[in-house]
Amino acid sequence: MTDHPDFTLGIEEEYLLVDPSTGDLAAAPDALMAECKAALGDQFSPEFLRCQVEVGTPVSASIAEARQHLAHLRRTVAHVAGNHGLAPISASCHPFADWREQHHTDKDRYNQLSRDLAAVSRRMLISGMHVHVGIGSQAQRIDLMNQMTYFLPHLLALSASSPLWQGSDTGLASYRTTVFGGMPRTGLPPQFGSWDDFHRSVCALTDLGVIEDSSKIWWDLRPSSRFPTLETRVCDASPRLEDTVTLAALIQATLRMLWRLSRQNQRWRQYDNFLIAENRWRAARYGMTEGMIDFGAGRVIPFAEVVEDWLALISGDADALDSQPHVARARDIVAQGGSAACQRAVLSRATAAGATPEEAMRELVRHLVQEFHHGL
Repeated sequence: MTDHPDFTLGIEEEYLLVDPSTGDLAAAPDALMAECKAALGDQFSPEFLRCQVEVGTPVSASIAEARQHLAHLRRTVAHVAGNHGLAPISASCHPFADWREQHHTDKDRYNQLSRDLAAVSRRMLISGMHVHVGIGSQAQRIDLMNQMTYFLPHLLALSASSPLWQGSDTGLASYRTTVFGGMPRTGLPPQFGSWDDFHRSVCALTDLGVIEDSSKIWWDLRPSSRFPTLETRVCDASPRLEDTVTLAALIQATLRMLWRLSRQNQRWRQYDNFLIAENRWRAARYGMTEGMIDFGAGRVIPFAEVVEDWLALISGDADALDSQPHVARARDIVAQGGSAACQRAVLSRATAAGATPEEAMRELVRHLVQEFHHGL
């Protein structure tokens, strides 16, 4: 495998729209959608639920360029939403909204999705963050997907931002993963021997008309159906721009590290999904607090140590991609405890100051609105 991927980047984020005074979710008015579309073109789109929108950066040659694009997208959506008395937040679950009170966007694609998935689709009051990395060779996309799967729990642990659901603490760091897991064709990707193996599996469903194309395969990591990229989909949405950028930089540098190993006739050891799924569960349940299983060492490693080992592995690749400061911020995320822990701390402080549970939840939404603007 000698082709040199370009490792370009594209980042997609999903935002929820709220009333900044009450914290309640709010459906996007048509005028808001039209203004965002006029300002951002195809970098902006509605999402399945009317209270949710999606943005996507243009193809970016570097993480610095991707950050500039994403900051522009966040600023624009926040400005337009503000004109309509609303504000965006970027967290994978709204702290107290009831999914039964939400309505999906009236578009053919979403109407069909609602018919196909019934109540499962109506519970999808969740947001995610997706990172595309340019890898031109189909064979390389499959080979790197097989190896990159090992790191998906690590990314989930760093990004976890959904500890609350319908006004209750779920005890999980990423409740989003349990909600999304009710959808078909989700979770860890299978391991394929080749691109042809992957293509045959997809055709087994498309030829029967079960799905129209591979865009209806929602694994944590997949070859994109639209672009020559690997698309990492495991991450929760990050309240702060810089955390999104750090996660994207880690994904890009890790894929380059795995490609570099292939140039040296080496590869990352592949473990059965049964084992990787255990780390994925630990990430969803605990975030970063309980560590990760190192199957080679045969022990649970504290997450701070996991991150240090990871950064050492990709150090040369981050240098080559000019992303070293961004990947190094993973240490800051670990030190701060991540979004799930931060959200619980906001609730605890509000309660200690005398807020009722409802008041504390609304204070948390106001905090998430502030976090969205952090770094812009």
